Amino acid sequence: MIQVDGLSKTFKNKKGGVQAVAEVSFHVAPGEIVGFLGQNGAGKTTTLRMLTTLLQPTSGRARVAGCDLLADPQGVRRKIGYVAQSGGTSPAASVRSELVFQGRLYHMSQADAVRRANQLLEELNLSQLAERPTITLSGGQRRRLDIALGLVHRPEVLFLDEPSAALDPQSRSMLWEHVRDVRDTHGTTVFLSTHYLDEADALCDRVLIIDRGQIVAEDSPANLKRQLAHDVVTVEVASGADRAGAALAEHPAVRDVRVDGETVRLTVENNDRVLLEFLRTLGRAGVEPTSVQVVRPTLDDVFLSITGRSLDAAAPQPLNA
Repeated sequence: MIQVDGLSKTFKNKKGGVQAVAEVSFHVAPGEIVGFLGQNGAGKTTTLRMLTTLLQPTSGRARVAGCDLLADPQGVRRKIGYVAQSGGTSPAASVRSELVFQGRLYHMSQADAVRRANQLLEELNLSQLAERPTITLSGGQRRRLDIALGLVHRPEVLFLDEPSAALDPQSRSMLWEHVRDVRDTHGTTVFLSTHYLDEADALCDRVLIIDRGQIVAEDSPANLKRQLAHDVVTVEVASGADRAGAALAEHPAVRDVRVDGETVRLTVENNDRVLLEFLRTLGRAGVEPTSVQVVRPTLDDVFLSITGRSLDAAAPQPLNA
């Protein structure tokens, strides 16, 4: 559905230029939800704006929904929906009238535009808000309207740029459900940019990690975390932490042992069987554990491992649902 080969974008300035995107290449299969994960300023939005024909690439090629990005930009526009970081609704217009107007922009008849608007109002839980001016909507309601506007013409690909930025957790969770439903019900391919780790983990079939304008990793969230091949096991003991640490360090799955007071922290290879073996080892060493906790790798751990930096971007203050 999306095929990108060596796409680049350089913005000119007085010093010559800044390369925002550096020869990225990737593909997105029909029906996938693919996340573009990276820090703010990594090149996510620039890439989306190129793929949606809003920016001219400096070099490279791409095909979107069967249309060549450079040779047939109008064909691309007909087959995609794009939801930018900030919506463009008229404050005084009603929710329903905005949807109908969007349909008319795509050359629907008045009757067809009204029918499509009513369908989207129902699908995105906006029916009770249909006659309200858009300026009165909460942040979560407005983002649902933005997505509805992007879906009016039944696009084959839906591009979402930071779809849940500034939303509170409940609104974000509801938005994710609607995005999944768009794919599951209609088969729409979804390509979204985000710097929220939980969003990429919960929503995406695959993740592309972009750093300084280059794609540095891609896979499913589960596989990316599995590649780190380690868990952190924290064992609290009643006494004898040094003895416990020394005994557990002999296990072949243990990569690192740190003892802090009566707490033993182990970095271990991913292996669901080691916990039982650890408990047996502690029993033989005469140490009684009071608690055991396992922490799996996160996408932030993946990003840190690949780039040397944490993906702990400062998020905007959440809006109400």
